[in-house]
Amino acid sequence: MNELKTYVLGTCALLGGLLGQLFGGWTAALGTLIFCMAVDYVTGLIVAGVFHTSDKTPGGGLESRAGWKGLCRKGVTLLIVLVASRVDLALGTAFVRDAVIVGYIVNEVISIIENAGLMGVPIPDALVQAIDALQGKDRYGDSDETV
Repeated sequence: MNELKTYVLGTCALLGGLLGQLFGGWTAALGTLIFCMAVDYVTGLIVAGVFHTSDKTPGGGLESRAGWKGLCRKGVTLLIVLVASRVDLALGTAFVRDAVIVGYIVNEVISIIENAGLMGVPIPDALVQAIDALQGKDRYGDSDETV
């Protein structure tokens, strides 16, 4: 039993080290992104499962397909960060990956705030206006874009 535990832990450490290397090392920015992704996913589950106010499903409740889509999106986000890390490696810089990570952190934070609003948590008006501006909406939720 002890040998199995050692094998499993060693394999996890090896895979973790390889992934960390591929992503250009474990930084505070990468850790923050993964933390925000987890918080967004959990708050999304709460919105759908407890409050039944999700805009991702017709009835607003939990749906495995919507959850799977969310996980797939987060996986693709990490793949884009991986590509950005490789671009940095090719260019000999440390800018591209960090810029991509910061952009995705902002996106995750906006989603967390939206989930909090769907739960009925009061959101300061200035924050709502800032999010609407980032998303290209006016105060009444209409898009500024013309089709």
